Amino acid sequence: MEQSNLSFPKDFLWGTATAAHQVEGNNTNNNWHIWEQTPGKIISNHTAGLACDWWNGRWKEDLTHAAEDGQNAHRFSIEWSRIEPKPGKWDEAAIQAYREMLIGMRSLGLKPMLTLHHFTDPIWIYEKGGWENDETADFFARFVEKVVPAFKDLVDYWITINEPTVYVFSGYMAGEFPPGKNDPKAAFQVMRNMLCGHARAYRIIHAAQPHAMVGFAKNFRAMIPARAWFPPDHWVNDFSFRNFNNSFADTLMSGRLKFAFWKDFIPEAIGTQDYIGVNYYTRDHVRFNALAAKNLFQERFFDPRAELSENGFIATEPVGFAEAIRWAQRYYVPIYITENGVEDSQDIMRPHYLITHLFEMWKAMQGGADVRGYMHWSQVDNFEWERGWTQRFGLWGLNPLTQERIRRSSVDIYRDVCMQNAISTENILQCAPELQSELD
Repeated sequence: MEQSNLSFPKDFLWGTATAAHQVEGNNTNNNWHIWEQTPGKIISNHTAGLACDWWNGRWKEDLTHAAEDGQNAHRFSIEWSRIEPKPGKWDEAAIQAYREMLIGMRSLGLKPMLTLHHFTDPIWIYEKGGWENDETADFFARFVEKVVPAFKDLVDYWITINEPTVYVFSGYMAGEFPPGKNDPKAAFQVMRNMLCGHARAYRIIHAAQPHAMVGFAKNFRAMIPARAWFPPDHWVNDFSFRNFNNSFADTLMSGRLKFAFWKDFIPEAIGTQDYIGVNYYTRDHVRFNALAAKNLFQERFFDPRAELSENGFIATEPVGFAEAIRWAQRYYVPIYITENGVEDSQDIMRPHYLITHLFEMWKAMQGGADVRGYMHWSQVDNFEWERGWTQRFGLWGLNPLTQERIRRSSVDIYRDVCMQNAISTENILQCAPELQSELD
């Protein structure tokens, strides 16, 4: 193999991603705190607790590590319930704490990418019906009107809503997120209101900061019919793909929302993304099952040949990452990879997963994909929602009881990529030697 590195553009963003509830600790005024106190909702009845103790200042340690390891960006979120603990009541100390965090990022050379909504809602929103309530888009707009002037001098990249379809499917179809419903019509209403909230937020940000880059983060789930020769597999695969992957993003182009069995027209959503954020983890094989009416006549499984993560949550399918990037190109805006990573407490699978996925991204860019940044999930182990502390996605490990940070070997691999702004031949040989033939 020729000894040459696979380089990226000089202004490429390399970073990691976090979310407020998962790292801050002691977020006790949102819907997820209520969910965690309900027995059986979280694996092993885990709670976020102190999380990674960011609210008490440990963000400085983790982000200093990130900067020292060559990263030049960081994606994070702010907690709505801290800033607006009661309707129309603002906590200026919380706003100042986030300003200090942003100032700290910039002083470390990290460009902030700020997420306004990452799964959590204030309890008072939850009690009003959450995003099923049409008023929630108005409440969200009021929140955005408050925080954008407070942070606009420090932030150029904004994410309005993280993974709206995951929020919808997990909370209103699968029942794994609060409020734990299985109600497709409510799911449609939540999707519609989140689109309205996104559109309102987009225009509020641009009115205050015309040069801002505003988008949303989409969890792209790669899917493939299990049996290419069997039409019903294609039918259920296409139905799932359209609803999960296309529904929100397509509405931002056409204004036409198509979700499950309902439609609506939301003209204010048209043209409200300056870029698209792509979160990618794995790929499903989809098979028709006439007995699975509750699951819309489908079942999903991983390729039996793929390497599985320690809890069987993720299959290493880099080809799915290439599909995610091709999918994002259909929206004709720049692309930022806003999450990508794997659960791996022993750090055995992560080096191979990381390099093979970065290689697919590099190839896509060579083919013309306008990818401008990559945020690895995550900088440090954190509370993984309904899966609690059973999954470890961090480049750095965490002992939640002692708050000790543990440096994993993947830190050095990602550090090498960030420092060189390239995938080195050495990393390919070390982590993914099967790529040699493709490079040759």
